[in-house]
Amino acid sequence: MYCNDLFENGVLELIDVLPRDGEVYYHGNIVGVASADLYLDRCINELSWESDRAFMFGKEIVTKRKVAWYADKPVSYKYSGYTKTALLWPDFLREIKHQVEHSCNEVFNSCLCNFYSSGEEGMSWHSDGEKELLTNGAIGALSLGGERKFSFKHKQLGESVSLNLAHGSLLIMKGTTQKNWLHSLPKTKKEVGPRVSLTFRQMCF
Repeated sequence: MYCNDLFENGVLELIDVLPRDGEVYYHGNIVGVASADLYLDRCINELSWESDRAFMFGKEIVTKRKVAWYADKPVSYKYSGYTKTALLWPDFLREIKHQVEHSCNEVFNSCLCNFYSSGEEGMSWHSDGEKELLTNGAIGALSLGGERKFSFKHKQLGESVSLNLAHGSLLIMKGTTQKNWLHSLPKTKKEVGPRVSLTFRQMCF
């Protein structure tokens, strides 16, 4: 579903994962295994995790997935019927942010962190279209921990694309992706271990 080719001069060409109506680029591993292991351990043990809550069909749903949100400023962000206030960057997370920015040539001012303790936890189909986000802005997702399948589904046509996100790899979503595509992290019965997804975002503040 995706292809990373190498020019003869050694310059990496990133191929759009999506066939139409959006831009998704898989950069592969941007940090080595040792660094990725360290980042995973620090994220699990040092970030301020809390249970994620959402309103669905008039009811409050508390998910197994844990979340934490950090930004340049203690701004508020509303999604799934709840308003969350950002914490300021811990030094190591700011360091990760700089690595992600260098790898994709984007600048981010916030990060929604997601912690999945096992393959039994995932995310249903959704798009990140909150009004606080920059229109057609980039979202950079750094995956740490167990390799998981990540899927896209076109909102109108129903066609789907999936790829596996490796430990230490970076996925960039930008352009009209959120307008035209849903994405999800399917649950799995495989023993995949814990996973942290750091989704760096461009917010309007």
